[in-house]
Amino acid sequence: GAAGMLEYWSGDDLIRMDYWIYESDTTNNRMALKSAIVGLDFLGVLPRNVRFISDSQYLIKGMTEWISSWKARKWKRRSGKIENLSLWQELDQTASIHRINWEWVRGHDGHPQNEYVDHLATTAAKTGTNSEALVESNYLTWINK
Repeated sequence: GAAGMLEYWSGDDLIRMDYWIYESDTTNNRMALKSAIVGLDFLGVLPRNVRFISDSQYLIKGMTEWISSWKARKWKRRSGKIENLSLWQELDQTASIHRINWEWVRGHDGHPQNEYVDHLATTAAKTGTNSEALVESNYLTWINK
């Protein structure tokens, strides 16, 4: 499973919304890409400033270090084929709408929001469920346990 939490300001209020996705027979890398696509899709088509935090080096390095070279080579790597190419292309298109600062955090290292999202992803994998939409976050309840 994979998941995300969107945090944004509405006036003086910090709003938190969650989403989670499940897919059988997949990989961590595919789920990281799918989670980014789903999360950015929820932002809509108006350009936004986004701080995107993930514990996936594959996702963050892909978007900050590798993708420009792949595109310059017509979506090829020097050593051949790009794994998960269709997802990278979809993410590139979705991300191009926004101004995104991609940030990596070490997983399972005490970053509260990352730990919470990991909890959502694990639950999605165990239950085989998708949120289908943004739902009001239970982050504050979870963190105050």
